[in-house]
Amino acid sequence: MRRIKKKFRKVTAELLDMPHDVVFDLPRLTMIGDCQLYIENHRGVVHFSSERLRLALSKGELEVTGTSLVIRTIWTEEVFVEGQITNIQLIP
Repeated sequence: MRRIKKKFRKVTAELLDMPHDVVFDLPRLTMIGDCQLYIENHRGVVHFSSERLRLALSKGELEVTGTSLVIRTIWTEEVFVEGQITNIQLIP
């Protein structure tokens, strides 16, 4: 059943020319240089410090590491982070 559902979503996304992040509830990351990061489709903050941000995703977690990290804006499904970003890692 799960496989059929995934196939249906994929076909629907292609037919309607919809982005896969919308259809499959995937995170969307927009990075400007190495100092700003905008993350959409997260499920909440797991951990935050000036060196590390860890967000829950629909499938796994996202870890951002760096120095002087600051959350400038946070909404239900969006986070805007500034600081010196050195690494971004998806954790299944």
